[in-house]
Amino acid sequence: MNAMSLSFVAIFVCITGVITFLAAQKTKDSHSFYTGAKRITSFQNGMAIAGDALSAGAFLGLTSLVYNKGYDGFVYAIGYTTGMPLVLFLFAEKIRRLGKYTFTDVVHARLGGSAVRIFGGIATLVIVLFYLTAQLVGAGQLVGLLFGMKYCDGVILVALLMVAYVNFGGMQATTWVQIIKAAVMLFGGSVMTFLVLDAFDFNMSALLHAAVAQRSAGTALLAPVTLPHAAASSVSLGLTLMLGTAGLPHVLMKFFTVSDVRKARWSVFWATGLMNYFYVITGVLGFGAMALLSHDTRYLDEHGAVKGGGNMVALHLAHALGGDLLLGFMSAIAFATILAVVSGLTLSGAAAVSHDLYGAVRSERNDGPSEFLVSRIATVLIGLIAMCLAFMFRTQNVAYMISLAFSIACSSTFPILFLSIYWKRLSIAGAVWGGTAGLASAVAMTIMGPSIWVAVLGHKEPLIALDPPTLLSMTLAFLVSVVCSLSSTSRTTGKETIKIISQVP
Repeated sequence: MNAMSLSFVAIFVCITGVITFLAAQKTKDSHSFYTGAKRITSFQNGMAIAGDALSAGAFLGLTSLVYNKGYDGFVYAIGYTTGMPLVLFLFAEKIRRLGKYTFTDVVHARLGGSAVRIFGGIATLVIVLFYLTAQLVGAGQLVGLLFGMKYCDGVILVALLMVAYVNFGGMQATTWVQIIKAAVMLFGGSVMTFLVLDAFDFNMSALLHAAVAQRSAGTALLAPVTLPHAAASSVSLGLTLMLGTAGLPHVLMKFFTVSDVRKARWSVFWATGLMNYFYVITGVLGFGAMALLSHDTRYLDEHGAVKGGGNMVALHLAHALGGDLLLGFMSAIAFATILAVVSGLTLSGAAAVSHDLYGAVRSERNDGPSEFLVSRIATVLIGLIAMCLAFMFRTQNVAYMISLAFSIACSSTFPILFLSIYWKRLSIAGAVWGGTAGLASAVAMTIMGPSIWVAVLGHKEPLIALDPPTLLSMTLAFLVSVVCSLSSTSRTTGKETIKIISQVP
């Protein structure tokens, strides 16, 4: 057990516990639970959105991918940087005009019908569970490395804290935890980057040459290696990384926590700048780890694998650069990262159950208190399901797993949200059947692909080679939506809603 790490983690848990307690005093109904009563400023909201993105996948997973694959790993970081500007240009201002809580609210305002709410709730839950599982995998490995706990015990510990934050504090607590986490993550990542560059006299060329000299592949690691040989998968990955952010329900929820459209616009501006800066950092850290850790037996086992799991490269680099002090600080940041992101994800999942699924079947005379109770029960259930999935996916890279969540978002929520805003002829049947086709095909092809069929289920060859399946599943979602809408007899125009969400000042 690392005493320094434990001390920093304990301090963070105490601080966030106080924040949750204070937020709980202001969280009395479903409106304040989902939106924080719209008291969040644009800079705070931008920090919180960046906090969502600067997850375990960004710090632990991306650093590990660059360490193992070089340029091919850094492609993930490059792709993620393009996602948030697309959210700004396509959706941010338009969906904020409706003043709703969730992705489903936006589509429902355009089309109506309980079927839309049911589809939206199910799609949101599936995306949230994939994303949440990735974070808990990183949590289990992190806690095991730092505190000597078993992987499963670490997952359970983080899940319990996550449920507590969301159930008692709602959006206010979740947002402030994300703001604090984003600030310390940016600071800690900057310190590590400075130390890596200092080790090579701030000469990036010297750093890259030292990194590739440690591997048999040599300078080939500085150029695409696997991507050119799998053109379809490369295009599919690009679509996933660029468009996935625009379909993530927990990111879209953040636009409803500010009071007006202008603040929503500035929120994305701040978030984009902070995220892009950090993603550049992960490239430096990944190549720095390649140069400094590749043959260091302190951090490798007898088989040459990274101790504690492949996702722990960034923390081993912290120890190599700054000893127990920097390791303890960065470990606490990683722990904070996981807690903040899983809290936001769980809140989004709880909203899907209580506001969308429960809202679709409940009587119109039921009010906020019953929905508020359902959201708290849903938080517990989502935590339990995510824990079980994390036990299954314990060997997966967290950044790669997040790309699977992005793929499902690209194939389900993104096409329907896009069409509901920009295509007046979209019908209820088109939205439901198109979204369902995209969601079902994305999940099915993900299960039959390398990430689950081979890595989890143990088969030798995948049934579907395309990885991720976005190229096929997203195309199918758009195609089915258009065909069903054009052939539907129950078409709805939604002229007033189209007018509201299409106007740009």
